[in-house]
Amino acid sequence: MKKTDIKYSTYLNILEEELIPAMGCTEPIAIAYAAAKARDILGDIPERILLQISGSIIKNVKSVIVPNTGKMKGIPAAAIAGIVAGKSDLGLEVLSVVTEDDKMKIKDYLDKIRIDIEHIEDGPVFDIIITEFKGTSYSKVRISDHHTNIVLTEKDHQVIMKKDETKKADSKETKADRKQLTIEDIWDFANSVEIADVTALLDKQISYNMAIAEEGLRGDYGANIGKVLMSANGNDIKNRAKALAAAGSDARMNGCEMPVVINSGSGNQGITCSVPVIEYAKELNVTNEKLYRALVLSNLVAIHEKTGIGTLSAYCGAVSAGAGAGAGIAYLCGGDYQDIIHTIVNSLAIVSGIVCDGAKASCAAKIAASVDAAIFGYQMYKNGQEFKSGDGIVMHDVESTIDGIGCLGRDGMRETNEEIIRLMISN
Repeated sequence: MKKTDIKYSTYLNILEEELIPAMGCTEPIAIAYAAAKARDILGDIPERILLQISGSIIKNVKSVIVPNTGKMKGIPAAAIAGIVAGKSDLGLEVLSVVTEDDKMKIKDYLDKIRIDIEHIEDGPVFDIIITEFKGTSYSKVRISDHHTNIVLTEKDHQVIMKKDETKKADSKETKADRKQLTIEDIWDFANSVEIADVTALLDKQISYNMAIAEEGLRGDYGANIGKVLMSANGNDIKNRAKALAAAGSDARMNGCEMPVVINSGSGNQGITCSVPVIEYAKELNVTNEKLYRALVLSNLVAIHEKTGIGTLSAYCGAVSAGAGAGAGIAYLCGGDYQDIIHTIVNSLAIVSGIVCDGAKASCAAKIAASVDAAIFGYQMYKNGQEFKSGDGIVMHDVESTIDGIGCLGRDGMRETNEEIIRLMISN
């Protein structure tokens, strides 16, 4: 792919838009971000808060620890942390500068303030509306479709900003067109991109995501899936790749205050499509350039798969990211285009049934399973085996299989998502 090709700049823009730092699980951080923005507009700490949020936001915030809150979980903790100590100009790192004194204030304020939470049953899958009240004044912020996409700001019945609702939040006006992604072009781009164009992005992904993975193995986080894998299955490269990715999620889901570089709006997906590839690169002693190209491939494959599914779904995002990691690992092992596409299809055929039941400790185990399936999918093809068209949801080629997975995750699992939300709300 030539640098003058429009797809070259589009693919580069996609990476720049997607591979951004975030601290903590991105859904509670989105609530904290909205809360901090509303506080800025109000100009004061509110006396009362109304949170109206979609079911998928409830699902992904209910059980996860909010970083820099002293291990507090859930929706109220995320909102109060944003109000008391959030810096809205930091985006998804809104809680990165919380002090020890702030943590005490968050706890104290949470015990005193009235917070009403309403489940929005109609509307976007990703929807957060926060209204903050102080005396006779109020402020309102709405985020829809993705984590920092503010579509409405309002104060005292005066609309400050409102996006045109006839245009999608991630339209080509504001974001690079993901519909231009294809596996064939991703392969071309990964092999031809000028490394200087992606070095800064990928160096940050390598540094941040490996750091939290290593912390996950050192510390005591959640169900310690990474540690269990290392203890039970040894130190070979396949197990290390799974264990380190799982350990990064162990830490991130359970209050670790280290940032990650995300993919498709998710830190877990960012960890999954990068850490196994980085660990394989170390094992194989490849050049930095080959690692960078493998990461470009892995990240864009994951984004391509997730585009058809949507931001939030009952379809586990670790599956898409794991298939991306499998593509990157196959590339590091000397795989050609056929190796890549068969690794992706085999991986999706094995684990596409994993459901997303919110952000919590078990995400780490799902990541391990997805990475395992991706590595096995590559090994299958190298041993002359593959899942073929007509084998369940496997279609006649890689693109139609990805399209089918998109329909499954976006449309087919809509009622599954609602049932998961009902179960979680009642628990």
